[in-house]
Amino acid sequence: MIKNLSRLWIVTILIAWSFDFLFWKKPLGISFAIFMALLLSGGIGLSLLEKRPPARRSMLLVLPLAFFSLMSFWRLEPFTTFINVSLSLLCLAILAVTYRQGSWLQYAWADYGQRFFKLVISALSKPLQARKQNAATSESPETTPETPAVRSVKKGKKVLPVVRGLLLALPVLLLFGALLASADPIFNQGLEDFFQFLKIENLPENIFRLSYILILAYFLAGVYLHALNTHRDEKLLGMEKPIVNRFLGFTEAAIILGSVNLLFAAFVGVQFRYFFGGRGNINLEGYTYSEYARRGFSELVLVAFFSLLLFLALSTIAQRNSRSQRTIFSSLGALLTVLVGVILVSAFQRLVLYEAAYGFTRLRTYTHVFILWLGVLLVALLLLELRGRLRAFALVCLLAAIGFGVTLNVLPVDGFIARQNILRAEQGEELDRWYLLTLSLDVVDELWETYQDEAVDEQVREQVGGVLACQAALNPPSHLPWQAYNIARDHGESVLRAEQAELSKYAVHRSSARWMVTIDQQIQPCFTDSGED
Repeated sequence: MIKNLSRLWIVTILIAWSFDFLFWKKPLGISFAIFMALLLSGGIGLSLLEKRPPARRSMLLVLPLAFFSLMSFWRLEPFTTFINVSLSLLCLAILAVTYRQGSWLQYAWADYGQRFFKLVISALSKPLQARKQNAATSESPETTPETPAVRSVKKGKKVLPVVRGLLLALPVLLLFGALLASADPIFNQGLEDFFQFLKIENLPENIFRLSYILILAYFLAGVYLHALNTHRDEKLLGMEKPIVNRFLGFTEAAIILGSVNLLFAAFVGVQFRYFFGGRGNINLEGYTYSEYARRGFSELVLVAFFSLLLFLALSTIAQRNSRSQRTIFSSLGALLTVLVGVILVSAFQRLVLYEAAYGFTRLRTYTHVFILWLGVLLVALLLLELRGRLRAFALVCLLAAIGFGVTLNVLPVDGFIARQNILRAEQGEELDRWYLLTLSLDVVDELWETYQDEAVDEQVREQVGGVLACQAALNPPSHLPWQAYNIARDHGESVLRAEQAELSKYAVHRSSARWMVTIDQQIQPCFTDSGED
């Protein structure tokens, strides 16, 4: 186990208390990045003190962990924030299971499943095991056992001076505290807030908070113990022999792949005739351009996703005993990849057409990015199959997930949506300003740059100005605690406050519980229901 169990408990209790301090009744902000930094520094600090340093390869995970943790208070868009938090926790979990040996670059899916299962079990059991083992090793056979009376006397000698010191310090602190509180009302308010927990009406809440702090400290202790006690020579699953024997015959696998290829080829033929053939072919069949673009889009993405899973499963369980069988299987896989690639292109074009007809939304933008990374995964799977390195597909999926998250942050999503919808408006399409108002303050810079650009159509600028005026009314200064600080929120609010004089010509007022704005001498609602798909 570890040499100093008391140090472990001190660190984990402090980190668990920091979780309460950072997150209790506070929106997510810079608090998440601080908490991730505390978790990471606490673990590394304990490992160095225990002389169990991390493997160099494991520390590579700190890079994406730091990026997504920092972006959690740089962006406000909800799904991007969710991805940032999720990928940060995923990187932290992988770091915990591979801290000492650094072999995560070689993990297959089975390795991840086994290691994460062991991590959960360790979080539940290792703190108790560590206490028992430390108690057993502390009683060596060469040492004369102490009687309970002797032990109690020794403990009393250590505890009594502490108790006396606290009792003597209490009246002194009360006196000086009262004088300082009467001298400064802000300090007095701080003292009152600090001692809120002593009020009887807060007792149930305080008991609950103390309980989850202790539970969290217990689980963190188990995670740290697991990370510090993994062996450097831990064996990977499936290296010496396959985890699952290839039980499916080559003929059966070839028939499955061949049948799917025939089906996909027929579908692709229809796509070339009716979709890639242009708008005229679609209208001849009784569909409008937008109807055809919208119909079946989600199904095409699901087909591509399940095709990837099918090929991965067959590559794992199908027998290929001869060179000719391997060649045929790889050829069928290559054909499947090409056909699914065409299906993905079809789905992507449908999405582009639908965006051209109705504009960009968050869901459409997420799917836009997802399709691109799904295509990357499909090509990577084929290349790994051809080279006989399928176990590396787990690493490829992890890298693709990181790439997906980085792409959402770099865009950013809300700014990208505003930019694309404004470009549509400049080309004569209607600007859905109501949808722009549902976006986060990530969008303020894009809107303000458009409003200042005199080259933009005057009518579009007026609409954007009305959106900014509504944004200013709907987003007053938040006055949130520092733990909820977010760069995008702070910057967006600052821009809207600084430009109040310019935006004042778009008069905003409340009428019947709704915000109204005056654009081109017409009073219009700031916000209305706007569907998204």
